Amino acid sequence: MSARRRWLWRGVGGLLGTLVVYLTMWPTPVDPIAREVPEPPALTGVYAPNEALRGGTRSVVLGHGPEDVAIGPDGMIYTGMFDGRILRLPPTLDRVETFADTGGRPLGLAFDRDGDLWVADAHRGLLEIDGRGTVTVLATAAGGVPLRLADELAMAPDGTIWLSDASQRFAVEDYLLDALENRATGRLIAYDPRTGQTRVALEGLRFANGVAVAHDGSFVLVAETYDYRVTRLWLSGPRAGNVDTLIENLPGFPDNLTLDDDGTLWIGLASRRSEMLDPLLPHPWLRKVVARIPRALQPEPPRYGFVIGVAPDGTVRHNLQDPRGDVFAVTSAVPSGDTLVLGSLHMDAIVRVPRPR
Repeated sequence: MSARRRWLWRGVGGLLGTLVVYLTMWPTPVDPIAREVPEPPALTGVYAPNEALRGGTRSVVLGHGPEDVAIGPDGMIYTGMFDGRILRLPPTLDRVETFADTGGRPLGLAFDRDGDLWVADAHRGLLEIDGRGTVTVLATAAGGVPLRLADELAMAPDGTIWLSDASQRFAVEDYLLDALENRATGRLIAYDPRTGQTRVALEGLRFANGVAVAHDGSFVLVAETYDYRVTRLWLSGPRAGNVDTLIENLPGFPDNLTLDDDGTLWIGLASRRSEMLDPLLPHPWLRKVVARIPRALQPEPPRYGFVIGVAPDGTVRHNLQDPRGDVFAVTSAVPSGDTLVLGSLHMDAIVRVPRPR
């Protein structure tokens, strides 16, 4: 072997050695725990593929990530963007204007009885925006612990604001690291607008995400994205204080929740279950290795559109999909007349599709 070839081999060996050391020894922010999850349900029966999300009306281009949507008292559609803007569109979705700018990352949106818009902002906490677009910060902590990732919110009939704090470990930009760590650090928080006080109602949730409150105020629901389920906290009646599961082992990552007038719970599934993540969950060491791989080099999940409607007994009532992924990363499905308005974590538009009955 020539001296030049030996030099090249030594260089390659050195690079490989450095790479091995980096992937196995370099500090990483994730501290995973081993856990097992059931096999995801097959896409058959109630989850059979279809194209119900295709052929809807797409809005004008908005920018990145209109994650949640809310129907205002003025009939306009509001959505929050990655860059902090709250946008407002007519039902025709053919024009857009900026209503407000939170200076953070607005996620969950909900209007109160007075017409003010409440926002779960991943960077700034719980916000209220009046009709002029003036932003007021109302809560940045609960139980003496800062809100690390305010995610979604819902109004209860008694005026309580129910808010999810998805993770105590990672900011919104690092939600994939939270998936790799897979610890249950999320919280469900109640905020009383009359007193300005917050209290922690549930903790130990695995990425607390979407929130919905029963129309009669009897329970509150919260999506645990990385546990593939929707958890229910009973607020009144003989089961008050009890916690159970409405639906579990979902075929995707549940995001925002919206309760329809007929009791249907609309769930946006941001993507199908990961063929990489589930097999890694029993192996914390391997998840640390993956966490060290630069984000740009990590595989992206296939684009897939998925929304389900769940009956009050937890059975799947409706199943809307787009296997081709023209509509994808659906994070919210909000009823509006005879349609559902879809928000998305990664699309640049919102979409209206027919609302199944």
